[in-house]
Amino acid sequence: MAETENVSTTEIEDAAAKYGFTRSEMYKANLAGTVDPYDRHVFICFKNPDAWLPRVEEDDLPKLVSAAFKARKNDITVKTKVTICEAGEGSEFENGDVLIFPEMIKYKDLKDSDVNGFVDDVIVNGKPWASGVQEVFTGSHVFVCAHGSRDKRCGVCGPVLIEKLKEGIESRGLKDKVFVSACSHVGGHKYAGNLIVFSPDSEGKTMGHWYGYVTPEDVPEILDQHIEKGLVIERIWRFVFWHNTCIVDLNFLSRYCQCVHYLWVNYTRSPYTMLV
Repeated sequence: MAETENVSTTEIEDAAAKYGFTRSEMYKANLAGTVDPYDRHVFICFKNPDAWLPRVEEDDLPKLVSAAFKARKNDITVKTKVTICEAGEGSEFENGDVLIFPEMIKYKDLKDSDVNGFVDDVIVNGKPWASGVQEVFTGSHVFVCAHGSRDKRCGVCGPVLIEKLKEGIESRGLKDKVFVSACSHVGGHKYAGNLIVFSPDSEGKTMGHWYGYVTPEDVPEILDQHIEKGLVIERIWRFVFWHNTCIVDLNFLSRYCQCVHYLWVNYTRSPYTMLV
């Protein structure tokens, strides 16, 4: 029995060294500007990380959404990323819920037969979905990449960060203000743990900050400094986006010259990206 326990411990330690927070690639890259610029982030709520395929866009509803976005990509004028997030038991959302940032809009119960109409109404034409009820949601929302079938680093780091965030939220009495969800691939597995924090700034406008190389030790700072005080954690910061990012506040971004470079060089790329 002791031998089995020792083997298991060794396997866990080996996995942590290869894929976890102590792996050799941690902190080797300069993170600022490692995300291509965009203006809108759409999350499709679908199953949970354990059920996601390596290419989750090949499964049921995500497959239809991906196809609809690709078919209308030349008509989508707002640079949009699409990501899958967890749904169902133990999560904040149900299967078929659609979340749109930075507008903080939610639609419920997107079905297979609704996808083309939804993309036409909301994504292409910028109108409310004719077949759904638009809801406005509030609070700060943290999405943590936990897409383990796509990359083991995210599969190892993501769940640990989610648990640590939930513990911190509970201990601070923030359960009705801060929400955490697992999400699919967001780009840059080598930067795991990866997460995106959507939270209001001092003027109440929602901003989306990307962080990489996040470890459990960074969680208190994310909750206390970023979410509570609006202070960016520069050492693990990757990118920021908010509504109409094409109008860049250069005074704010001057501290992040790599990000400014990405904004100018990459802004003319395709307005649609499927991040799954």
